[in-house]
Amino acid sequence: MLIEFSVGNYRSFKDVVTLSMVAADEATGNDELDKNNVFKVNQNFSLLKSAAIYGANASGKSNLILALYFMQSFVINSSKLQITDKINLEKFRLSSETEDKPSFFKIVFHLDNKIYEYSFEVTQERVISEGLSCTPKTRKTNIFSREKDIIKYSKSLLKGKDVKDLTKKNTLFLSIAAQFNDPLAGKILLWFSRLKIISGSQFENLRQLSLDYLSREPNLKNEIVFLIKKLDLSIKDMSVEVGRTSLDNFHKDIPDRVKNKEFRLDNYIYNSIETYHEKYDLEGRIIGLESFQMNKHESRGTQKIFALLAPVLSALKKSEVLIIDELDSLLHPLMAIAIIGLFNSKITNPKNAQLIFATHDVNLLSNQLFRRDQIWFTEKNRQEATDLYSLVEFDIDNNASFEQDYIQGRYGAIPFIGDLSKVIGD
Repeated sequence: MLIEFSVGNYRSFKDVVTLSMVAADEATGNDELDKNNVFKVNQNFSLLKSAAIYGANASGKSNLILALYFMQSFVINSSKLQITDKINLEKFRLSSETEDKPSFFKIVFHLDNKIYEYSFEVTQERVISEGLSCTPKTRKTNIFSREKDIIKYSKSLLKGKDVKDLTKKNTLFLSIAAQFNDPLAGKILLWFSRLKIISGSQFENLRQLSLDYLSREPNLKNEIVFLIKKLDLSIKDMSVEVGRTSLDNFHKDIPDRVKNKEFRLDNYIYNSIETYHEKYDLEGRIIGLESFQMNKHESRGTQKIFALLAPVLSALKKSEVLIIDELDSLLHPLMAIAIIGLFNSKITNPKNAQLIFATHDVNLLSNQLFRRDQIWFTEKNRQEATDLYSLVEFDIDNNASFEQDYIQGRYGAIPFIGDLSKVIGD
């Protein structure tokens, strides 16, 4: 499970900021939320099941999620880089102070009853530093540390000696060790691969991701159909068929734009999703069901709900961390609340999966839905650098009206709109 994530000198983040999923003692007070929204890791601390990130447009919400995505991608893929390849990194560009400094990434997570802390500093040209430590109980032990090309490692890395000299300046030692089948490095890379980071606004990518889930996990179909029927979308039943077939089975003139899409290089994901609505006679009596094509006849909102449910249910079943940018896009607030409620529940989330999402929807800012430590804000300062802070940092009552106070600017992180009265000339 994710404990915290830190980033600095990356995109709109100049200084290091930290998103923490550790439950704060001062946020307690609502027995129902304390019971459902939090789970105990050990005697020392508990973690949150969800976190919402608010902020004005261009304040850095998406950049925080992009930072997580960069760290995940670099850990998984850096071993594939050639020595001449540049690292695809964008530093904070609005300060001379950060021009010659590396970007910083750190993640702390709980795995197999141990706490791991992994971090690295990078420029576009090379890895400056890298380190991994583990806390089995109370005492932290270093697994390896790196300063440029100087790497020190413990016996915990069985392949350390084999891969030390194979680590290039622009690749991560952890990634190379995993590539050479080091058991511990491989286990940590697997944890990174189970971070599910998706965009709620890039609808086509989300739809294809969900089809990919369904093609690999056919048991999700029945659960998605069950939920769709419960969400008051007037859909009484559904049929879902998803599969994979080779592109060779299609006409030789299939467009290149289809062949070249990343998710279709080796296999073509095909689908047939039909929804069924009740049909009535002149007296309003139900006479049967009429079928519709999901992608052709249902609303974009209904299509998004369907597309979201596959990664949501998969995360709940596998105890994964799901990160969604713009969760509320195209969704009615009650639909978003329903999805969040699946995570904030002992019944539907017994394996303690975690949901982190960025949103503008103030309807979700409720003390009946979130504890104060579950609500985060991004705001840019005068130098256009993003700060990240939690509602728990404010001296307010747990029963305060979060939504009203936010709209009134008490917590910051809202847009300051100038006088628009003269936007149209004479």
